[in-house]
Amino acid sequence: MKLFARLAALLLALLAPTAAWAAVTVHFHSFNGSALWGRYPHTFVVFEGRLDSGEVVNSNFGFTAASASPAVLLGPVKHAIEVEEAKWIPKTNRHFSVTVTDETYRKMIDEVAAWRNAPGKYYDLDKRNCIHFVGAIARLAGVTVDYPAKLLRKPKAWLNHLAQINPQLGARQIK
Repeated sequence: MKLFARLAALLLALLAPTAAWAAVTVHFHSFNGSALWGRYPHTFVVFEGRLDSGEVVNSNFGFTAASASPAVLLGPVKHAIEVEEAKWIPKTNRHFSVTVTDETYRKMIDEVAAWRNAPGKYYDLDKRNCIHFVGAIARLAGVTVDYPAKLLRKPKAWLNHLAQINPQLGARQIK
């Protein structure tokens, strides 16, 4: 009878939903750019996992100018939140990942909405670009963030820099 009770308890533990199994991981990516496709170097975040409620999370967001034009070089322009096609994400550079609580995930999604819904011309190549957006998300995850001027247009180098100043991430440098 003891064996039956132990097996039943084990089976219940395996089948019962538990918050310990829920987790959302935030992946920090860079894209090298492509002359062929007219895409510039870029950084973005990918959210994957499951909330405590059981809701599956699978989304990604990047911040960019609404259209590519020389106006980007002159000052603030209209902005957009960009979502990468799932098929392209494996071809980008995953620098590091951080697992966050449901509460932190919700704060991050609120941050995405704040950037998306900011009024006016909110994208600025040197003051509010994709790096600044990803930095805001990273800060919410407890990552130490800074913005060296020489890296403000170099997403891959900037994420490598964050990996260096955050050794707890255990991230490798991407060449």
